[in-house]
Amino acid sequence: MHPTLDLILLVDDDETTNYVNKRLLTQLNVAKEIKIMTNGQEALTYLQNVAAGKGDINPDLIFLDIKMPIMDGFSFLDAFEKHDMGNNKPIIVMMLTSSASFYDLERLKNYNKVKKHISKALTNADVREILQEYFQG
Repeated sequence: MHPTLDLILLVDDDETTNYVNKRLLTQLNVAKEIKIMTNGQEALTYLQNVAAGKGDINPDLIFLDIKMPIMDGFSFLDAFEKHDMGNNKPIIVMMLTSSASFYDLERLKNYNKVKKHISKALTNADVREILQEYFQG
C-alpha cells in the first residue's frame, strides 16, 4: 500500500506524454490531483502563486521534461532553486525525458532537488519505485 499524494505536476509540452502519464498515475491512484503544465514558466507561475498564498497547494512531486518551449527544464530548475521554492514542503522533482544527452545528465547533478532521471513514458515500475523510495511514511 502506498500513500496518496495530494498533487502531482506533469510539466511537459508533449500532449501524448502528458495523456499517457496522467492516465497511468490516475489508474494507480497515487494522487488526489494531477495538474498538467506545458512549459516551465507555467509551472513556475503556479508555484509562485502557491508561495504567495493564492489558493492551490504545492505539489508533492513534479515530473519535468528537459526540452520545452518558452522555459525549458533547466531554466525552471534554476528559478525553482533561486527562489527557494519547495522548502516549506519538500517537493520531489523527477526529470522525464526522451533524449537526455550525457551533457544533460551531468548537468542535472547540479540540482539537489532533482532526485532521478526517467525515460519517457512513465511505467508502472517507475511510479512504484518513486513512491517506495521517496514517499513511504
